[in-house]
Amino acid sequence: MHKDVKEILYTQEEITQKCKELGKTIMNDYHDKDLVMVGLLKGSVPFLAELSKFVNLDVTFDYMDVSSYEGVESRTITIKKDLDQDVNGKHILLVEDILDTGKTLSTVRAMLIERGAASVEIVTMLDKKEGREFPIEAKYSGYEIPNAFVVGFGLDFNEKYRNLPYVGILKEECYQ
Repeated sequence: MHKDVKEILYTQEEITQKCKELGKTIMNDYHDKDLVMVGLLKGSVPFLAELSKFVNLDVTFDYMDVSSYEGVESRTITIKKDLDQDVNGKHILLVEDILDTGKTLSTVRAMLIERGAASVEIVTMLDKKEGREFPIEAKYSGYEIPNAFVVGFGLDFNEKYRNLPYVGILKEECYQ
């Protein structure tokens, strides 16, 4: 365990098992649809990579780089990289590492609906309902987590800890 991590919440093996379960449900729901899995950079990359192993469908991937955090503070939504493809008429599955306040996902979801997507749903590895400030829910959710600052498996604090192969709670002295 990394020296800055207080506790491991989910191991790599547990995350992989959860991705298998989510993948099966997603395949059942989208077996006859034109699905685009949209990863929100950078945190979603490990989760998208693991989840997509278990979605045995003809899907396309795209990415958006949308930022609303600096340190532990949620700020204004900024789109640093937009999608490369037109979403009109397509079924979009937003892939996110964590659904916290809901600010980013609410904004992105509304934008893609406005662009004519046939549907826009969310799959998140972690759901922090205690932090929710916007009325949005994930259709597919891996784990509900407590109101703690988590890192690993794509989740970061100031761009560090993304590479940890598990999700853990960051020690408070690291971010205060």
